[in-house]
Amino acid sequence: MSASYIGRFAPSPTGLLHAGSLVAALASWLDARAHGGTWLVRIEDLDAPRNVAGAAEAIVAQLERLGLVADGAVVQQSNRTVLYEAALARLVELGRAYPCGCSRRDIALAALAPGAESDGGERVYPGTCRDGLRGKPERSMRLRVESSPGSGDGVVAWHDRRLGAQREDVARTVGDFVLQRADGVFAYQLAVVVDDAAQGVTDVVRGEDLAGSTARQIVLQRVLGLPTPRYLHTPLVLADDGSKLSKQTGARPLDLADPLAALRAAARVLGIAADGTQVAPWLDSALRAWRERWLPGRIAPRA
Repeated sequence: MSASYIGRFAPSPTGLLHAGSLVAALASWLDARAHGGTWLVRIEDLDAPRNVAGAAEAIVAQLERLGLVADGAVVQQSNRTVLYEAALARLVELGRAYPCGCSRRDIALAALAPGAESDGGERVYPGTCRDGLRGKPERSMRLRVESSPGSGDGVVAWHDRRLGAQREDVARTVGDFVLQRADGVFAYQLAVVVDDAAQGVTDVVRGEDLAGSTARQIVLQRVLGLPTPRYLHTPLVLADDGSKLSKQTGARPLDLADPLAALRAAARVLGIAADGTQVAPWLDSALRAWRERWLPGRIAPRA
């Protein structure tokens, strides 16, 4: 497996790493090392207005301070738009991508109509522009999600190494989802699928908040004929109010005056114990604990 395992950590440069993002970074690094594989770092910087100047370089420096060093050059999505353009063109050619003229207000009003689909309050795109714009200007591009018996690529069953068996009918829970936004920015779902395939990623280890994106990404992988990685979604670090700790909820950047303290806190969230008074020996100990818990063939408890 060591020859085929490629993992990655893919932060957005909207600020420095915090306690929650370190959990995902450490888990993805440990899993790659446990399998004798390759660990990549990819900066997901397509949403330029949200990017913080210098954050990409600072994140890489933070990771190195923690002993988490990428195998190879760090890539940035903003330099890879030609790949996303090609994927979108292929989806159009296949008849699976179409222009949409709906605004958020249009979708919100459609969601209030009698009989409109919803999933726990989340608005499901009703397919308004599937058969044409009807005079509206183009705002975005969407993927036509099929869940009919003849196609079925929108009904996704997948296995998460921590969460177990998962199943979602994307047509009912999300509908036709955005591939390129009204401002021209390629959507996260398309970019991450294209990048993972282009980089040969075999294993995605990331936070549980992104588990809800997995079915959409598998739909895209199927339509584009790309491989589906294995998935492991890690526990979340929660803010005081019980919400996910994030930059948007005021998460503080990691204090790396004591890198071991930050690493130990992340390990506690992951449910592993490690010893060591310096970063390198501690990581070796954490790696042994990770192997014991998560190597293939072992039944891993859910954290």
